[in-house]
Amino acid sequence: MARDTRTERSSGNEGVLRARLRQGLRRLTGTSPARAAMMIFAVTIAVFASLLMMPWSTVAGRSPEFHDALFVATSAVTVTGLTSVNTADHWSFAGELVILIGIQVGGLGIITIAALLAISVTRNLGLRTRLVAQEGGISTGAMGETGQVIRTVVICSAVVEAALAMVLIPRFIHLEDDLASGVWHGLFYAISSFNNAGFVVHSGGLDGFGADPVVIWTIMAGVFLGSLGFPVLFMLWRNRWHVRRWSLHTKLTLQVTLLLLVVGALLYGIMEWSNTNTIGEMSVWEKVQNSLFASVNMRSGGFSVVESNMENSETMLISDALMFAGGGSASTAGGIKVTTIAVIWLAFLAEARGDAESTAHGRTIPASAVRVAVSVVAMGATLVLISTVWLMYITGLDMGRPLYESISAFATVGLTAGLSADLPPEGLYVLAALMFAGRVGIITFAASLTVRQRSRVRYRYPEGRPMIG
Repeated sequence: MARDTRTERSSGNEGVLRARLRQGLRRLTGTSPARAAMMIFAVTIAVFASLLMMPWSTVAGRSPEFHDALFVATSAVTVTGLTSVNTADHWSFAGELVILIGIQVGGLGIITIAALLAISVTRNLGLRTRLVAQEGGISTGAMGETGQVIRTVVICSAVVEAALAMVLIPRFIHLEDDLASGVWHGLFYAISSFNNAGFVVHSGGLDGFGADPVVIWTIMAGVFLGSLGFPVLFMLWRNRWHVRRWSLHTKLTLQVTLLLLVVGALLYGIMEWSNTNTIGEMSVWEKVQNSLFASVNMRSGGFSVVESNMENSETMLISDALMFAGGGSASTAGGIKVTTIAVIWLAFLAEARGDAESTAHGRTIPASAVRVAVSVVAMGATLVLISTVWLMYITGLDMGRPLYESISAFATVGLTAGLSADLPPEGLYVLAALMFAGRVGIITFAASLTVRQRSRVRYRYPEGRPMIG
């Protein structure tokens, strides 16, 4: 009888603990979905860092340095691609598998959490704002409940990755004349490209495949589709080529993405055309192909067939700008997002024309959206500035390479000027924090700003106009 009593008491205590845990999680996600998203990603990074710390994860069969494991785990989960060690030479097949799973989990998590945060925001806001959000492609009315959003994200990712793998696997089998190696490399690059991760599992990177159009164009297509974002892919799948049915978000994303793609390719080709260290000795077709490849990947993909630190300084500056711009919202791409650029540019045009409001495609862009866009840019620029100064202090280098590496980490691009592999542990921790902030922070920061717009001001101060310019 006493044993039964103790058993019942123990079961009761466990039930109370479980109830309190559920209540705490419910309170956390209910009051601050953004904070919950950050905690989820932090825990996920810790899990994958622990797995990479295992002796079986390295080729040498011993545990790696903690800073390397944490840095690579953060890079994988935030789908960045920066690494302090050579992926092919340092990690065993098990370690590469852990990295690939981290990329997949991080990529799906980013898209899903961004979509769910958008839904949580629209549910908390009024009917008018929810209708506006529906025009953007994310809302409960357009995309259903939470479960349906997650299923759609997973199915969309699986379909695109499977299509990429069906092209890459036979090609790598043919090129490497090895079935197991071809299957693994084709699958790895299919997942890494769609998730804009930029990890490579060849010692020399993609340098040996720079002249192969199948590999280059397939990876380019994967990066491009992944950078558009789930709302845009969902809108295109639902409305096909009926442009009039596209949301304003879809139109702006595609317009700015294609504009940056063309401009980036032209500038890269012009500046590197005669550079023998990059594309100078290639044929005309290979120069055009690799210029497009570089332009696509400079905005988030992180893949490269040449070493970035061998590019001209002007090209690296253009790369800085394109990396900072990034890709589409609710996508695996990083940066401040192309719609942020579009909103700020439209506000500039409206001000130059003397218009009271910004408009695009027959829609008025609210002033609140402009404020959020400016805040996101200010946050990103501040983080990059702090990181750059810190890295300059740690390494004693001039601004060029630290700035390039900082923007690449913040925008989760993965291109490197060769600095990550040379940094001491404290430098890697700076970039790891920047990757986390640039990936999760921008999403949650924008969501939290939007939620705060619910509060209505009960009074208004008299206007004061400071001098500007």
